[in-house]
Amino acid sequence: MSATMGWSFAVLLALLVAGAAAVAWLGELGEARAVLTASLRAVVQLGAVSLVIAAVLRSWWSTAAFIVMMFAVAAVTSARRIGSPRNAWAAAAAIAAAVAPAGTAIALARPVPWTPAGVLPTAGILIGGAMTATSLAGRRALDELQARHGEYEAALALGLLARDAVLLVCRPTAGRALVPALDQTRTVGLVTLPGAFVGVMLGGGSVLQAGAVQLMVLIALLAVEAAAVAVTIELVAAQAVHRPPADPAH
Repeated sequence: MSATMGWSFAVLLALLVAGAAAVAWLGELGEARAVLTASLRAVVQLGAVSLVIAAVLRSWWSTAAFIVMMFAVAAVTSARRIGSPRNAWAAAAAIAAAVAPAGTAIALARPVPWTPAGVLPTAGILIGGAMTATSLAGRRALDELQARHGEYEAALALGLLARDAVLLVCRPTAGRALVPALDQTRTVGLVTLPGAFVGVMLGGGSVLQAGAVQLMVLIALLAVEAAAVAVTIELVAAQAVHRPPADPAH
């Protein structure tokens, strides 16, 4: 089974984008232009990536290079979302520490074909999940430290080490970074049929094969994101993740 593309497909996309932008504008959400620009970027990026991936999948070397590129983009994106490009090395460490064990386990068990076409999307899913968890955990931890700075200083005054004081403030809310992954796992099959399930079905696999692959993806994502959150919080406690100081003029 394959998607049918033509003028009707283009018209459908245009109507959906226009509808989303119109709702954002009429609802005064302040994101109408962002909807349009994000949609345009998606069209350009997916078109370009589709052409690139078709060439990348021809060899293991190009596949490995593309995975490295995805990892680098994820680290930079996460660093910016946390608050500063200077966090790129810390974000890269958190993402790598989360993805490497799960990726190795999947590679050894081989629940998906050990081919570029099987490895590349699996790596992309794991890296994307780790990126999201790292971004959410880093932002939330720094927000908590800023909002509860008095508690942090009080903990130091009581004799706690800086690391322990940071964890005392940040850990209670760190788990909230896992809420999206937990919700997706809890509602899979009841509310949503995620991409891996649909992909296997569209590729001609059986329903049982689709369910098995999707289960593997969901559990792997939970493990990856939990590890990314834990490592990110430790990096925040080690003062390896930070934001630039606020501009006094503002």
